[in-house]
Amino acid sequence: MTGPTFSAAHPLPPLADPRGVLDPVTLARALIRCPSVTPRDEGALDLVQATLEGLGFRCWRLPFASPGTARVDNLFARWDSPAGPGRHLCFAGHTDVVPAGQATRWSVDPFAADLTDDGRLIGRGAADMKGAIAAFAAAVSRHLRDGQGAERPGSLSFLITGDEEGPAVNGTVRVLQWMAEAGHVPDLCLVGEPTNPGRLGEMIKIGRRGSLNGRLVVHGAQGHVAYPHLADNAATKAMRLLMPLAEAHLDDGTAHFQPSSLAVTSIDIANPAHNVIPGEAEALFNIRFNDAHTGDGLKAWIAETLAATGVPVTDYELELTVTGEAFVTPPGPLSDALVAAIGARLGVEPTLSTSGGTSDARFIKDHCPVAEFGLVGATMHKADEQVPVADIAALSDIYTDVIARLLA
Repeated sequence: MTGPTFSAAHPLPPLADPRGVLDPVTLARALIRCPSVTPRDEGALDLVQATLEGLGFRCWRLPFASPGTARVDNLFARWDSPAGPGRHLCFAGHTDVVPAGQATRWSVDPFAADLTDDGRLIGRGAADMKGAIAAFAAAVSRHLRDGQGAERPGSLSFLITGDEEGPAVNGTVRVLQWMAEAGHVPDLCLVGEPTNPGRLGEMIKIGRRGSLNGRLVVHGAQGHVAYPHLADNAATKAMRLLMPLAEAHLDDGTAHFQPSSLAVTSIDIANPAHNVIPGEAEALFNIRFNDAHTGDGLKAWIAETLAATGVPVTDYELELTVTGEAFVTPPGPLSDALVAAIGARLGVEPTLSTSGGTSDARFIKDHCPVAEFGLVGATMHKADEQVPVADIAALSDIYTDVIARLLA
């Protein structure tokens, strides 16, 4: 990789040309220079709001707080065509980013938004997902400044949260509740998560697997290994409880999903001695499940499976938390428009996938059809997170095409 062309001290070019059409790369760099590590905003939402208000959007700042969690700021912005009502397309994203980690692992300042001589933008949030926010804002500016917006009925909106990388309690889910009460529920929603594994245009996410976290605490009685009859081995009971879960065959996959899987992620005995029988053991596990299951159904199955081991229920504590249900948006207007736009701009046909982890789409699917498409995610959450400048420009072109197709 060649060295950076600019440093944080170097002023950025203008965000827009004389017609008001935004440059997505410059806007992405300006957003990266806001070190908005969850839950801090550091001016990122101010920048998005000012940019959208300059395009004629009405904006609402929506701060939310809950007991035991940090206050989170959010933004909703909406533009309605003077041509009248029509399809409402919402773009959803987040300006918060994960911590940069050790500065020595970065080749540049993670919040300087440096450009390299070979055409890459480096910085925390470049891929996940300030680059996509900038690309969609630039696409909207083209749609409006080229005169298409005034001629076509419909609405465009932005749902931007500062809580996607955090607990996700005071962000998208709360904004969606506000949108429903205020009459802003969209017809379709595009989420700008980095969906592509290796190159732009590879993959559109039309759903996500569900996720269930389990915590199992097993109680016994500590004792000397020479006198096992005087102890109650918590480690042995933990193995009896965990093995039926770990060895279970949950399903063979469904039409849009791979098979569900259960992984034991931690077993903690906290016993360094060879001659001590442990009195307590704790285990963590996670299930990534497809649309053959629901969170409640899996909770019932886990409870029944543990009960069948013969370990008394009084000897263990079980905590189960569903962080997202499995969902799929069958191919339709939104994914069709994305496929057509990607093919026109890049000449490739993307895969419609449900792979990967959870995203805020898990909340949006309760309100309208949703799909995800953004930049390449190979470096997200890593040191030297980066994207090619050409990809940001191409993504903005694709978004411009999608808007034109959906508001036709």
